[in-house]
Amino acid sequence: MVFEIERSGDVPSKDPDRDNGNGGFQIEHDSLNAYCETELDINENGLRVLEKRYLKKDENGKVIERPEDMFQRIAKNIADIDASLPFEGRRDPLAAEEEFYRAMVSMEFLPNSPTLMNAGRDLQQLSACFVLPVEDSMEGIFDALKYTAVIHKSGGGTGFSFSRLRPKNSIVRSTLGVASGPVSFMKVFNAATEAVKQGGTRRGANMGILRVDHPDILEFITCKQDNRDITNFNISVAVTDKFMDAAIGDRDYELIDPLTGKAVNKLQAKEVFEMILDGAWRNGDPGIIFLDRINASNPTPHIGEIEATNPCGEQPLLPYESCNLGSLNLSKFVTNGKIDFQRLAKGVRTAVHFLDNVIDANRYPLNDIDRMTKGNRKIGLGIMGWSDMLMKLEIPYNSEQAIALAEKVMSFIQTESKKASVELARDRGVFPNFAGSIYDSPGGLKIRNATTTTIAPTGTLSIIAGCSSGIEPLFALSYIRSNILDNDKLVEVNPIFLKVARERGFYGERLMEEIAANGSIQKIDGIPDDVKKVFITSHDISPAWHVRMQAAFQKCTDNAVSKTVNFPNSATKDDIRDVFLMAYRLGCKGLTVYRDRSRDKQVLNIADSVPQSAKDYHHIAPRPRPATTKGTTQKLKTGCGNIYITINEDEFGPCELFTSMGKSGGCASAQSEAISRLISLSLRAGVEIKSIVKHLRGIRCHQPIWENGGQILSCPDAVALALESKINEFTIGKSWRAANPSSSQMGSNNNLIGACPDCGGVVHHESGCVSCRFCGYSKCN
Repeated sequence: MVFEIERSGDVPSKDPDRDNGNGGFQIEHDSLNAYCETELDINENGLRVLEKRYLKKDENGKVIERPEDMFQRIAKNIADIDASLPFEGRRDPLAAEEEFYRAMVSMEFLPNSPTLMNAGRDLQQLSACFVLPVEDSMEGIFDALKYTAVIHKSGGGTGFSFSRLRPKNSIVRSTLGVASGPVSFMKVFNAATEAVKQGGTRRGANMGILRVDHPDILEFITCKQDNRDITNFNISVAVTDKFMDAAIGDRDYELIDPLTGKAVNKLQAKEVFEMILDGAWRNGDPGIIFLDRINASNPTPHIGEIEATNPCGEQPLLPYESCNLGSLNLSKFVTNGKIDFQRLAKGVRTAVHFLDNVIDANRYPLNDIDRMTKGNRKIGLGIMGWSDMLMKLEIPYNSEQAIALAEKVMSFIQTESKKASVELARDRGVFPNFAGSIYDSPGGLKIRNATTTTIAPTGTLSIIAGCSSGIEPLFALSYIRSNILDNDKLVEVNPIFLKVARERGFYGERLMEEIAANGSIQKIDGIPDDVKKVFITSHDISPAWHVRMQAAFQKCTDNAVSKTVNFPNSATKDDIRDVFLMAYRLGCKGLTVYRDRSRDKQVLNIADSVPQSAKDYHHIAPRPRPATTKGTTQKLKTGCGNIYITINEDEFGPCELFTSMGKSGGCASAQSEAISRLISLSLRAGVEIKSIVKHLRGIRCHQPIWENGGQILSCPDAVALALESKINEFTIGKSWRAANPSSSQMGSNNNLIGACPDCGGVVHHESGCVSCRFCGYSKCN
């Protein structure tokens, strides 16, 4: 990939005296510090994502910086905080810049997406997610709505607890009206998010949470039964220990009016728990957060109680706190089949220093967020590349050895992050809300950051880093990406597996294509059994191992762990129940599950799967025809006379085709109209244009004709030619690809749920979010 950057001689930074330079400086390559000669360790897909989503562009959308420039921009911006501190707390900003740059270009560490996008630029908003309070008043509700729009505009996501709102049909004393309840206001927030998104701003993600003892809990649990409702929210029920004990013991529990704090009703806890399980089984919503467990590890209970989390659930936050996250790429810390703990310790120290500086470099969207975030100075250092590390160490993901190693590695990161934070506190002071915190006791840590570790989803970051996402297993070892313009297929293979396949002598292109079609190697002949044990994918792993892995990392993590427990489509509600109860017993702070093909959009993407029985067969309904379409008409000659072919498109791409014969009436005209209607139906159902062309091209009638140096064999052949001539035009825009999800295909057994709205590639569900491994699109970050 070529990045074109216009330069003329040396282009100095905006301020040669090393001011923060938020105006977005340009740097001539020859003038970079010597450390910038460190080689950028990135693959083609990572470069593609950087170009599309992160690198600076001019007003015409042209990329005007290279990846190295981006990392240098970020390193300088964050390191300049060291220069702004009082002398006794200062570290050498040039040394820090070099250290930060090396960590990023080597892909050993990456901060969260807003930091990559905005550090050293005008926006300078560096946090991914926020939690906002929703007060029980019209003013409080719409203040939260206004603040949400501001945050989404800046590129952040938001989490809310709606538990303070009075229940539906309560009397509103000021107006003598009745309250509409939390779910009704969730729909208002959802609509506002949609409006901000429609305005051309990066999509904002939301988390909606309601306490299990709120009187409206049953309406909340079922509010997303229809996949078309409240589409910009993940939802989770905040369950208490009292509720869980009642559900396990089959007892009633009380519903509490949030205004009075008094019990107003009782429900059978087991029945409510079954409703939660039913929703999770149906489509993954709601998830669960264990609220008492979260607050038991709240480091600053004197400041407030934690009510909500960020959109993927891994970051419990107080009202007005923000996420400040980054991830270490564990695959980079394996040398000669062993973990290099010395290098890992250095990586942790660098990352903690970086993330602590981000708190001060950040430009927060609200003053309350600035105050609360700087008061507690929480950071969340996590990991990615866990599955890659296991593969390099030849350890199966679903093994006792992997569980033990997870605890060992995360315990090491936790300990080293605390050491690094203590060192920062020694130089710069403890966090302002330290007095009264869990650390404020004789012998307690004098620490700079109230929390230091979080395991976040790393969908886009892991693409840039070329590694597996978070602590998730691989969703596929190999996949096929079709290139529509060149009419060919590109098989992409996990590089660690590819290396082993070549070294062990079982590599072959046909085998790789078979793996891509299946997504897994477990049932493929010709691959050694020991390789199959190590190179295991998400759906090869039983749900219990998913939960055990999450629990192992949670033991050594301050905040929470983002993880999706994947189920096959055949999973039962009993299976879902078992993992929820296991997660509770093992000490997880929350849980998200996803049952394969449980969302109706997914059926459009399973192009390679053949139904094995009637229950596996899916009916695909076409999208509605809009009131207005636009298109072009072509005139072609056939043996039956002239045929006029009109192809129209809507916002998603081609949606209908009309034909008109030179002569009206007759069988030819009737058959052409029938073909047109069937093609229109297929287009709106998401069938690829080239698949339609394939089945029409070459049909011959008794009167073929030559036209413009080529032969038109029949009226259907003419229609195929007209469609074929439009393929390149339609493939230029993302709308066509999004309407044709088969343009990028993965194995049918993978955790796929729809087409990427940006590139049309197949998206999947992991770490509580929806993401695309082709272009880096993520619904949540």
